[in-house]
Amino acid sequence: MSFRRYILASRSPRRLDLLRQIVHPELIEVRPPLIAQEAGFGDCDDITGIRLRLKQIAQTKAEQVRTALNAEEAELHEIPRTLLISADTTVVIDDRPGAPVVLEQPPETDEWREVVADWFRHHYAGRTHSVITAVFVTTPDGRHAEQLVETKVTFRADIERWLNWYLLTGEPRGKAGGYALQGAGSVFIEHVAGSLSNVVGLPLEALLELFADVRLK
Repeated sequence: MSFRRYILASRSPRRLDLLRQIVHPELIEVRPPLIAQEAGFGDCDDITGIRLRLKQIAQTKAEQVRTALNAEEAELHEIPRTLLISADTTVVIDDRPGAPVVLEQPPETDEWREVVADWFRHHYAGRTHSVITAVFVTTPDGRHAEQLVETKVTFRADIERWLNWYLLTGEPRGKAGGYALQGAGSVFIEHVAGSLSNVVGLPLEALLELFADVRLK
């Protein structure tokens, strides 16, 4: 079965841009989850708990939209061939002893520059971190598939000469981990092991596999 409509359950313009690379734009509809507040990672003591929480967040986003969609289509004689797509991405610092550190989006307050600068100096410079995305796809009738994708990103050690300039661009705002691989933040990156699109927020390789998995069910 092929899909006639792809619903992206996300407010992220970056995920929409990525999805348009593999799905015709006219087939895509954006429907953000009804509840913007997401569960945090404060009670996750290890990387296993973080991965599980990511999967729970992605599934919750999709289920919120799927419930509303089914209510709208209940009177239709034929439910359109629709696929819902959701994802959640976070940056995890897990290369030192102790509990891993989760870096989500910088705060929306005026202190965001200080927060991002601290992340760059103490978590990124000369070190490797993980970018993890949970992707969940589901049909209105409940067929679903999911994947967890992890990419390792290594930053160069000499970040100071460009850090103030980067903060002045404003790019870190609204970005998981406070940087954008696809933007000016690329000047700090020395090496990427794994999916590039995953770091941006939607691993396209995994998404194509999930499309096929759901069609086969």
